Amino acid sequence: MNIRITYNLLIPLILLSFVSNSVSSQAPIHTPEMHPENKLTKPFLSNSHEKIGFDMRLQTDAALFMGDTYNPISNGVGIRRARLGINTEFNEKWYGEIQVDVANSQLKLKDAYLQFSPNQRWRLLAGNFKEGFSIESVTSSRNLTFAERANVISAFAPSRHMGMALHYHKSLVLAMAGIHFQDVGGIKEFTASNYNRELGNDEGISLTGRAVVMPVFNQQNSGLHFGLAGSYRTPKTDAGIAGSKRYSSRSLSAINPKKYMDTDTISQVDYVMLSGIELAAYHRNLRVQSEFIFSNVYREHALPTEQMSGWYVFGSILLFGGTHKYKPEQGCFSQPVQGKKWGDIELAWRYDYLSLNSKGNGIIRGGESKGYTLGINYYVNNNVRIMLNYAYLTHDRYANGAGSFYVGLNREGEPTKNPAEVESKLGNAGEDYSMVSLRFEINL
Repeated sequence: MNIRITYNLLIPLILLSFVSNSVSSQAPIHTPEMHPENKLTKPFLSNSHEKIGFDMRLQTDAALFMGDTYNPISNGVGIRRARLGINTEFNEKWYGEIQVDVANSQLKLKDAYLQFSPNQRWRLLAGNFKEGFSIESVTSSRNLTFAERANVISAFAPSRHMGMALHYHKSLVLAMAGIHFQDVGGIKEFTASNYNRELGNDEGISLTGRAVVMPVFNQQNSGLHFGLAGSYRTPKTDAGIAGSKRYSSRSLSAINPKKYMDTDTISQVDYVMLSGIELAAYHRNLRVQSEFIFSNVYREHALPTEQMSGWYVFGSILLFGGTHKYKPEQGCFSQPVQGKKWGDIELAWRYDYLSLNSKGNGIIRGGESKGYTLGINYYVNNNVRIMLNYAYLTHDRYANGAGSFYVGLNREGEPTKNPAEVESKLGNAGEDYSMVSLRFEINL
């Protein structure tokens, strides 16, 4: 079924490409523009009133894992993202897009929304798109500095959800606010939502906002970024179990399917409050970025509030005259400009920390992780990139994948999944290992 759907998507794209060749002499081709999620619109049908473009992204990954682990980790390769999309602009003020991902034979809906822009300052979006929370989350995967977002982002930051949002940008200020509902990304979320609807469970809402101030915004090659974000979230029907919340994260790899960091299902949830702080700066070939995210899970029936948090910081440098580029109307970075005809090379370093062990009176113990990542990015041109990452990760004794993985040795010297049984004198408590990952990426 997935293969048939993929072919049905490819055929229109191919046909439209032939049509574009036949009308190229009659319809002028406009220069590429940037649409809201920082992806290039490639017009191939164009006239004075409308343009139709396509979007394609392919990321092929390989990973090698090293270390004396309690749980075997398989080396492997995979397709991280395989995106196909069509977008259109018409009557200057309207924009629409639909995009799907078919990586690993799993069809998932990504962007699917309509946008109205009455002028340069305001944008109104409706459909399925990313919530305005976290500079790293709203950055397109084609522009990420590392192969995977930091654990704190993958665990806490909301991604695409159904809803409506209003964006405002003028000079050094960017603000966005939206109301969002369930995740409709794949068959798992769709099935869970339908099941809960049949039971009469409310699908829940999220109220999400983000404000960014950008001093020296008018400097061509330098800038500062200060951002605050917040989100009020009630339990969603796509969670499978009504009235619940669950946080988890793969440790900086899609090749290793193990989610050591996992709170398991947190039941009897009233609502969740997310808050985030964003800091970033760039000057020509230098860039630094950091975020702090806090999550408070408020529970019913006088149960304690679960308080969890995490943060990351990274820096990068372009070695051969390239410059970093920032998009003030989106509040995130785009692809850097290469300094040489043959491209450019970027060196980057990141530290990230995530704790799913609840503070205060909380009872949840989902684990703690620390990650140290070195990255080398070769920008061959505007469409091709090769990424090489080395990461060293540590986990505490509670990072057992909700009871699924060994985290140490017990008194008898046998592997145990129970954090309380781990004898530290017989070995490290928690899974520690390193990995090398390689990505070949093409964007059109």
